[in-house]
Amino acid sequence: MHAAGLAIGESLWIEPGRVGELHFAGDRAAADAALADYRAAADVLVLDDAARGVRLLVSDMDSTMIANECIDELADYAGVKPQVAEITERAMQGELDFEAALRERVALLEGLSEHVIGECLGHRIQPMPGARTLVRTLRSRGVDCVLVSGGFHSFADVIGAELGFNAVFANRLVIEHGHMTGALEGGIVDAARKAAILMEQAVGQGLEVAQVIALGDGANDIPMLKAAGTGVAYHAKPAAVAAADAHIAHGDWTALLHALGIARGDWSE
Repeated sequence: MHAAGLAIGESLWIEPGRVGELHFAGDRAAADAALADYRAAADVLVLDDAARGVRLLVSDMDSTMIANECIDELADYAGVKPQVAEITERAMQGELDFEAALRERVALLEGLSEHVIGECLGHRIQPMPGARTLVRTLRSRGVDCVLVSGGFHSFADVIGAELGFNAVFANRLVIEHGHMTGALEGGIVDAARKAAILMEQAVGQGLEVAQVIALGDGANDIPMLKAAGTGVAYHAKPAAVAAADAHIAHGDWTALLHALGIARGDWSE
């Protein structure tokens, strides 16, 4: 750290013997590079002090707040999961236009009963470890938490309420006579729209960008990660990791609480 031209200050334990923090003055990118060798064994998040003043959290849903891609799960019920999952992976890697890829996948769901949504939510969708604790702890500290998803309101509304989000933005499936038509209604929540929602929420609350943290895992989250004062990637695709300020690659979402200086005794479950 000294070799990187950084002035090392106070160090302390957040969780004795398990999680610590080190304060320094200097270039954050230099500190990030200096600590790179430690990342093979543990999560090391290098954040500006301003992140501790977070007032707005904006998060992706699929593979970020939940351990699933909802459209892939629906595709399994429709018998087209391999085709849809392959498109999903390429879209999240940034190889395909998101909107075109989304409409192509949704078209494959034509005729699927809307009842499978409830079954899927009840039996397949799992919150990411630590997601509920992260959101509820930040909410208890006065942070507004907003879920923005390139997936569907049918899932996001339920998941958002369960995890404790203030607001939810997502896409809407067209359902007629109890079955999916293979179409979407309204505007699409794509990469640009996610970033725009983040800025709208921040401006509407009179916040500085430094007071905003964004969370995501794929290419569709990159503009949002870059627009926030702090962008955090979670077990993410390489492009998202490169765009983010920090990456959680080993632990769960409580690693971010530790990085914000919030000890376990102050978490809300």
